[in-house]
Amino acid sequence: MSDTPNVEDRHFHPIDTDRLLAPVRVTHAPRILLLYGSLRDRSFSRLMTEEAARVLTRLGAETRVFCPSGLPLPDDAEVDHPKVQKLRDLVTWSEGMVWCSPERHGAMTGIMKTQIDWIPLSLGGVRPTQGKTLAVMQVSGGSQSFNAVNQLRILGRWMRLLTIPNQSSTPKAFLEFDDAGRMKPSPFYDRMVDVMEELMKFTLLTRDNTAYLLDRYSERKESAAELSKRVNQKAI
Repeated sequence: MSDTPNVEDRHFHPIDTDRLLAPVRVTHAPRILLLYGSLRDRSFSRLMTEEAARVLTRLGAETRVFCPSGLPLPDDAEVDHPKVQKLRDLVTWSEGMVWCSPERHGAMTGIMKTQIDWIPLSLGGVRPTQGKTLAVMQVSGGSQSFNAVNQLRILGRWMRLLTIPNQSSTPKAFLEFDDAGRMKPSPFYDRMVDVMEELMKFTLLTRDNTAYLLDRYSERKESAAELSKRVNQKAI
């Protein structure tokens, strides 16, 4: 049996290298949404996120930081809840994201997971996260760990985000910020800057080509209505 695809299949396309390598470029600042996972008054994941937003702004990004206070638990409110709508609108607006969670009981926090759980896999057949870039970070109260960032990577892959290779994990975060909430100079600060630089580079490389990068044979065979019916199932 031949391994050659059915060339009569109108949905089977050779790779368009011209479109892939020379897309039409947009000129607006990269749009980055930042999420953090704690509601404490002195939340180190929030302080780290705010520090990252400052760096991204210096690098040329437009940033928005979502405050999770008041966000209901998944399935405990309707999708028209104002905080849910605000989060979803920001995800749609963004071209890249930063997720920063504390490590609690060896895992990301429930506050972090709640935000991600409210982000739908699909809105009317359009996946709001697919093809966007993602950087993951965590802060810890004790010794360095990578449990939270590892979990965030799994979620990023599930949401079909382009999760960048670099990441940031800051142990004993209470030692890394001054009284004004600014991160002190240290190798941990340097790593955070490295991660934000890499996020910007990947976002600039991919954002103009998202539509083509996400164009898939299996989905070209489906109508928009069929796709929406398949992916917009009610929660289990």
